[in-house]
Amino acid sequence: MTTLTRPEGTDPKDVQLTRRGLGLAALGGYAVYSVSAQAEPVHTDEAGLVCETVQLPAADRGVPAYVARPDAKGRFPVVVVVCEVFGIHEYIRDTCRRLAKLGYVAIAPDFFVRAGDPSKVSDFNEIRRIVSTASDAQVMGDLSAALKFLKAQKYVDKGHMAITGFCWGGAVVWLACERLKEFKAGCAWYGRLSSPKPGEFLGEPGRQWPIQLVADLKAPVLGLYAGKDQGIPQTDVEAMRAALVANRKTDSSIVVYPESQHGFHADYRTSYDPKAAADGWARMLAHFAANKVKPKPVS
Repeated sequence: MTTLTRPEGTDPKDVQLTRRGLGLAALGGYAVYSVSAQAEPVHTDEAGLVCETVQLPAADRGVPAYVARPDAKGRFPVVVVVCEVFGIHEYIRDTCRRLAKLGYVAIAPDFFVRAGDPSKVSDFNEIRRIVSTASDAQVMGDLSAALKFLKAQKYVDKGHMAITGFCWGGAVVWLACERLKEFKAGCAWYGRLSSPKPGEFLGEPGRQWPIQLVADLKAPVLGLYAGKDQGIPQTDVEAMRAALVANRKTDSSIVVYPESQHGFHADYRTSYDPKAAADGWARMLAHFAANKVKPKPVS
């Protein structure tokens, strides 16, 4: 069995992947490295939806993105979904479909396409290599390309956009809301808040982290964190809370689930905590609705 323990994914020394887990990942489209042998992931069908892969107009190339949206007339609010280090695997696609069923356009860009597909890799060192190529500048550029694409679509209500992300993507959510004015709200699921220790994963020279840019927040962020996270210490969480207060960002907040582990929303892992996941999901939707990104009911 595997348990996601860190914001960049489970470290090889933490777990040993079972053969059954590898088989489930390969057959079901889940991240090969990280799936639990006992996983019973949530499955959301495509009924009433349009699900497709589109190309985003990034500066250097087209970037694929998975889109799920209501199969109905009209314009719908947007939620950008930022993946974990394992890329656009079935868990991320299913999350998009869950949001689309509610009345959102959900889009998940493939930030790692230039270097490979981490969802199909069983060697975590190779996953590290792939993910480490996604620089801060590139990720923000790809998000800007996603926004450009969305604004041009007739099915998008471009004045009502939010962003959510998990693990690696949780940090991206904070940074996006600190830099991009188009987002009305963000929800960060257990994303790193401060720089890693020397030699740790994602130690890109000069990379900025959410706690450094709190004063620049342009949209309120709801942070959802785990009390038993082995990669994000509670001292970081408390420091971020203090920074929000010091910078008068009182519309942003952090919720900690004391008994949960990193990755508690990931229903394909042993770290999955159904109660915390459901509570966090409800809080996220309420946060979006309170900040003008309320889903549009499909008639």
